[in-house]
Amino acid sequence: MRTPLSGTQFVLAAHGYTASIASIGASIRSLQYHGRNLIVPFEANQVRPFFRGAILAPWPNRVVDGRYTFGGVEQQLSITEPSRGHALHGLVSWLNFEAVKQASNRLILSATIEAQPGYPHKVTVEIEFALDVTGLQTTVTALNVGPNAAPFGAAPHPYLVAGEGRVNDWMLELPAHRILTVTPGRLIPLRLRDINSGDLAALDFRRPRAIDDTLIDQAFTGIDRDKEGTATVRVTTNAGSGVALSWGSECPWVQVHTADQSERSIDRIGLAVEPMTCPPDAFNSGVNLQVLEPAGSTRASWTIRAID
Repeated sequence: MRTPLSGTQFVLAAHGYTASIASIGASIRSLQYHGRNLIVPFEANQVRPFFRGAILAPWPNRVVDGRYTFGGVEQQLSITEPSRGHALHGLVSWLNFEAVKQASNRLILSATIEAQPGYPHKVTVEIEFALDVTGLQTTVTALNVGPNAAPFGAAPHPYLVAGEGRVNDWMLELPAHRILTVTPGRLIPLRLRDINSGDLAALDFRRPRAIDDTLIDQAFTGIDRDKEGTATVRVTTNAGSGVALSWGSECPWVQVHTADQSERSIDRIGLAVEPMTCPPDAFNSGVNLQVLEPAGSTRASWTIRAID
């Protein structure tokens, strides 16, 4: 039997949740709760569209022009977002992960980023998926197995689905007080601003409200958290059901994108919510950028759950 285009398939099930994981990019191919989609799915024998459900590392979002300097050495990454001229979403999204452990409700996958032009570092990335009553928890652990310090950041890339309809039909609760403004077109970071500034009011979802036709493709920070340090974004229908994504303090940023596309069949069919350990272009700004010393490691986790 041929392996599907999205890689080896793994199915987890527990407490009404069913998750399908594809080995290419350690991608969450589908996630359902009692048969209801919580993310935009894709087919097993399909090249994964638009980073749906993939793990983003060793950087999330963009490195502007694919250029940065680390340890006094200038590096040039491959340009993987030609329309804007940037290096997009890291290097692991097309790696084929191997299973380390597998059970009915738990899976651990592993792959290694090999030293290469633009990123001369060797980092092993381990992804653990676990289903329980709280939903699907994903934990990313990175270990520097090379001889030199390595810059690192990570994020997930699920497109959340509240229910029937499209993004315009749903409500969003995004408890963030600051936003990273960007240039038109190329989305190059400019500066942090308070979200209560007058011209940013359309992007203020601290109180739940309808998304309607608002276009969102920004990184947010200054996020309200509960007493355990957990931040939560909620996407719901008018009836109150939907999906939530929660994460810890290791991710001080979240990118939110309304998935606008020119093709009607895929336009605004899910809301991308990406908790990030660092902001866009962190390889240049250094903001929240993790530096893994040889044998050093880091970890981040997040959970997707249904809202009934």
